[in-house]
Amino acid sequence: MDADLVDEGHDEIELKGSPIVAALKAGGIEYVLSVPDIVTSRGLLRPIARDPQFKLIRVCKEDECIGIASGLSYCDKRALTLIQHTGFLDSINAIRGVAVEYAQPICMMIGLLQHDPRSTPRNSPRYGVRIVEPILDAMGIPYHEIEAEADVGKIRPAIEQAYAGSHPVVLLIGRRPS
Repeated sequence: MDADLVDEGHDEIELKGSPIVAALKAGGIEYVLSVPDIVTSRGLLRPIARDPQFKLIRVCKEDECIGIASGLSYCDKRALTLIQHTGFLDSINAIRGVAVEYAQPICMMIGLLQHDPRSTPRNSPRYGVRIVEPILDAMGIPYHEIEAEADVGKIRPAIEQAYAGSHPVVLLIGRRPS
């Protein structure tokens, strides 16, 4: 499954999972909704699954996360949807209908499978990665690239703004957190 992924040995920048997990906690995230994602599994999903401060809800299909996150927001609970970009693409209608049209604070952390972090997602040779940002732009969903340790500081404010303004937000994970 990993055969055609970018060789991470040439990537000099490291993105650690523990500061991301800490930023999620600081942003008040209590629930994490997820389909296992190869990009974030080792550095984020596994530590989240073991952390008693999080309630991990495993779903069968990514679009299920959107309705669950919306329901949790009505109960004043904060949730993060942790999925791959392929699941995001598969969930566009749920995101459009619930997150955008009903203005729900759906926080999505999207792993960019097979993305070479040495280029921008828009310049990726992978079509699925290349179209994520233009789709988010067309839908009016704010997003932030989380590619290095310096970017982790964007996470908490993005979550806070999504819940304060009742709108969706996306955090794009372009390299595998360790």
